[in-house]
Amino acid sequence: MNDRVNTLDTTVGYGQTLPQADRQRVLRNTYWLLALSLLPTVLGAWLGVATGITRSLGGGLGLMVFMGGAFGFIFAIEKTKNSAAGVPVLLAFTFFMGLMLSRLIAMVLGFKNGSELIMTAFGGTAGVFFVMASLATVIKRDLSGMGKWLFVGAIVLMVGAIINVFVGSSAGMMAISVAAIGIFSAFMLYDLKQIMDGGETNYISATLALYLDLFNVFQSLLALLGIFGGERD
Repeated sequence: MNDRVNTLDTTVGYGQTLPQADRQRVLRNTYWLLALSLLPTVLGAWLGVATGITRSLGGGLGLMVFMGGAFGFIFAIEKTKNSAAGVPVLLAFTFFMGLMLSRLIAMVLGFKNGSELIMTAFGGTAGVFFVMASLATVIKRDLSGMGKWLFVGAIVLMVGAIINVFVGSSAGMMAISVAAIGIFSAFMLYDLKQIMDGGETNYISATLALYLDLFNVFQSLLALLGIFGGERD
């Protein structure tokens, strides 16, 4: 969730408008690239689980690797989004995010019903996306004012998540996960509405924003399902 905070400042195009045909083109390209970005994520998660390469990335070390890698990739994506390198850099970022997610997935797979929990989290995330996409098409009012409040919420969430890495509180993790689902679901609506209203002009930036929304909702749902629904052998 930490890396989603950066996108409000680095994504350009908000406040601009596009003709309807261009809006549809940006939305269509965003959906295609978003679907494509899931493949490296799955590959990275599978590799991480299969090799156990992220098993030792706990506590402060894991936080530093995750934040350093995520923010580094986001910076690189914003620098290359108007060039031919933009898509490969974005896909490399989604592979990295899958790799980072593999530690949580491996923990959940340790439960007897781990596979079912992962599929439930995936289905729940898809459901949230469908609802937010549907709302974005029917809501007529301008939602750009949500951005500042969501940004503040994401900052508070990030600080809480960092503190909890060192505290290790299960109650804190549950509270952060619930808050993350709410905040990033709202971010999803906000980002989709920006594309549909012509406020986002670059499909790589749009894909990055939506990917981070989906990633954080899925990760938080999976963490909650592992806490409440995990069955030991």
